[in-house]
Amino acid sequence: MHSPDFEVDTNSPGPEQSVNAGWTPRVLLSLLSMGLLLELLSISYMLISIALPDISAHYRTTQGAWLLTAFLLLGAVASPLIGKLADTYGKRRLLMVCIALAAVGALISAVAPSFGVLVIGRALTGMLNPCLFLVYTLIRDVFPKRTVTMSVSVVISGMGLVAIPAPFLAGWLIDNFGFRSMFWFTLICLAVLAPMIMLTTDESNLRLRSRLDLVGAILLGTGIAGVLVGVSVGPDWGWAAPSTLAYLIGGALLFVAWIVSARRIEQPLIDLRLLANRPVALTTLTSGLVYGVSAVFTIILPYMAMTPAELGLGYGFGVDAEGYAIFQAPFGATTVLGGVLVGRFVGRIGPRVTMIAGLVLMTVGTAATALSHENKWAVIVFAAIAGLGTGIGYASTPNLLLATVPQSLQATTGALASVSQNILPAVLPVIAFAALNSHIAMELDGQVLYSDTGITVGYLIAAAAAAMALVTAAALPRKAEQAADLQAVAADAGTSNDPAAIALALP
Repeated sequence: MHSPDFEVDTNSPGPEQSVNAGWTPRVLLSLLSMGLLLELLSISYMLISIALPDISAHYRTTQGAWLLTAFLLLGAVASPLIGKLADTYGKRRLLMVCIALAAVGALISAVAPSFGVLVIGRALTGMLNPCLFLVYTLIRDVFPKRTVTMSVSVVISGMGLVAIPAPFLAGWLIDNFGFRSMFWFTLICLAVLAPMIMLTTDESNLRLRSRLDLVGAILLGTGIAGVLVGVSVGPDWGWAAPSTLAYLIGGALLFVAWIVSARRIEQPLIDLRLLANRPVALTTLTSGLVYGVSAVFTIILPYMAMTPAELGLGYGFGVDAEGYAIFQAPFGATTVLGGVLVGRFVGRIGPRVTMIAGLVLMTVGTAATALSHENKWAVIVFAAIAGLGTGIGYASTPNLLLATVPQSLQATTGALASVSQNILPAVLPVIAFAALNSHIAMELDGQVLYSDTGITVGYLIAAAAAAMALVTAAALPRKAEQAADLQAVAADAGTSNDPAAIALALP
């Protein structure tokens, strides 16, 4: 694999011009604006989850999970492309492009006349996902050096704290102004933040040219989407129906074509050869499953909590969107607590142990919710347990990457993990809703209501995924020394600049 060429645009301001600088009003405003952008990203998934029952009833659809899947899937496929374009044309420029596309998506969602148009709008809003790494790299490139560490810490911690008040805001918006108010809220926020970032944040002067794997992005995105469409419509059309099989088989063939393409071209969208290294593969899969389990838990919970208890379905508490906050807020609060606990103990017991502990809690929380969901306070406690496990899993992921993956592979493994953390949360909810749609009890005012068995199966899918992640986490190297040994092997593999070549040399 050829080394890419570097070019420096000396006309753009960069870190060299602010090495000796410190905190200034402009830097603070830049940090505030980019931090708020990531806050908006962090609550986007939750806002839709809370509104999903109302949206499904309005459009009379059983495919509400696609609003979350489209948001994440486009973000997962686009992120590697956006990353390369940002290196070539500038990180701030691509950040503005992503914000603009997300704003268009929010506008389309706000006025969508049909569910299909709404899915398209949500997919475009998914361009918020690449903003995460664009913000981090911009801070690294253009902030004064002595402010970078604190700035990144503030941004990361802020993304967790917003999960506590956000359910109350979402509930108030939905109950008073309807579900479309969330999309208008997103659009207004983006319209305010875009000029703030543009005026307060310098462009990075670092340029790195590389090839774009557009074919790979199309094959991967359409392949996964095709299979998921087949899984979604299977309960309605029949699993043996020609249309269902066409989506399933066609999507699978496109996915296989992507694998073949990724193995043959010089700079693929995702370098699959890296997965030949066990710690890389296990870290990637474990982190993706953590995010996927969290997605399934939070997408089913509103349906369960908002269903009227008097219907006698074996679950349901009849709360409105604002009342639902008492279910979601404990999940968000314990997620923040989990991150704090990891920061406190990871240095003593290691990230593998903290990840396993988090996954045990996630398995217990999801399994308990599956088996017992008729008591409101029990469900709230189970949600808090699952949230605590989620927070521990989230915070353990970057530490796991540093501890178990050789330094020479950490950047590329981080990119792989990021893709996994978007794709699996896009896939697992569709699978869970396929199970739910196989257990429809009745329809009330346009909203489909699921049987108690359906709710149980949906949460058991989450529990099974958490248990699978527990197995993969347990299979990771036990001690930091093992990771050091792997690093030594990587060094002995030669002075190659090709991460995949190094990965193949590792056991």
